[in-house]
Amino acid sequence: MTTYCEVAPGDPLHGDYHDHEYGFPVSDDAVLFERLILEINQAGLSWATILRKRANFQRAYDQFDIDTVAAYGEVERARLLGDAGIIRNRLKVDAAIENARRLVEIREQYGSFVGWLDHHHPLPKEEWVKLFKRTFRFTGGEIVGEFLMSTGYLPGAHGEDCPVYAEIAALHPAWMRDQ
Repeated sequence: MTTYCEVAPGDPLHGDYHDHEYGFPVSDDAVLFERLILEINQAGLSWATILRKRANFQRAYDQFDIDTVAAYGEVERARLLGDAGIIRNRLKVDAAIENARRLVEIREQYGSFVGWLDHHHPLPKEEWVKLFKRTFRFTGGEIVGEFLMSTGYLPGAHGEDCPVYAEIAALHPAWMRDQ
């Protein structure tokens, strides 16, 4: 089986994401929210489709500003559902808006999305999935696993033989702190 680390480097679409984002620890709530929404939108589609549409998602969701998205009403929902530059799936659009509202509540209790993740870390993947399903909408096992790997909370984004692995290890992502 071919791995992402084998095919992504040098690829015009996947290379930059693989080399500079995937698996790196994230401490910015807007970036975490973006990753969650992109993973939700990837469900049933290829990651290439999401990367091609990423700039459109950033524009459509106001750079993933949590408070702005949490305040979306029917006008913004209709705008998103009519935007051909993003994935126009009602369940995914509704999940993005509702998850922003839940993140507002999380920030009130934990200070940030990062604070909430760190509060619950470490958990095995199965427990993370249960927590995300209780907390957010449209968050199944694959979505949660990829979100947590992509943001440095679970291992597996890169093989140990991938040069990016050493870069990430030097940053001490959450999943490495407990080994």
